[in-house]
Amino acid sequence: MAEGMPAVAQTGKSLLYLTDEQLRKGTEAMFFAYRGFTADPDRILQQHGYGRAHHRAIHFIHRAPGTTVNNLLSILGVTKQSLNRVLRALIADGLVESRIGARDKRERHLFLTETGAELERQLSDAQRERMRAAYRAAGPEAVAGFRQVLEAMMDPEQRRHFQRLSDRGV
Repeated sequence: MAEGMPAVAQTGKSLLYLTDEQLRKGTEAMFFAYRGFTADPDRILQQHGYGRAHHRAIHFIHRAPGTTVNNLLSILGVTKQSLNRVLRALIADGLVESRIGARDKRERHLFLTETGAELERQLSDAQRERMRAAYRAAGPEAVAGFRQVLEAMMDPEQRRHFQRLSDRGV
């Protein structure tokens, strides 16, 4: 356990007590880490006139090819109007293809085109490289702990989406 972070045993469980200042530092670290994590993809997206909403849609369509618009709405937690604006641009630019459902004609299933898959590769490669370097620097125990912290911060519905994607092994 890190210095300055005492644990107190209670009913067989170890509780971690952090000061407000330690929590503030953790919050600020998350903000700056997120800026770093999104910086390279933001530069790539800017060249195409896209933003982070486009990136998230491309990412999750790649992770779950054939996902429905409703499922993507649930994963992203955005309004239908907001997602439709993003999808219209991606479809018009030839990055995403929308197909009518075979069982339910009201459903729209989303797939990346070759162009969309290439942009997704560029965006993901940039983020994977940054994560790979950080994970190597931190070591395996820190990586495992970091993932535990991230999962503990997720709301139950977000965790279900995350687990479904993780279980796919894609």
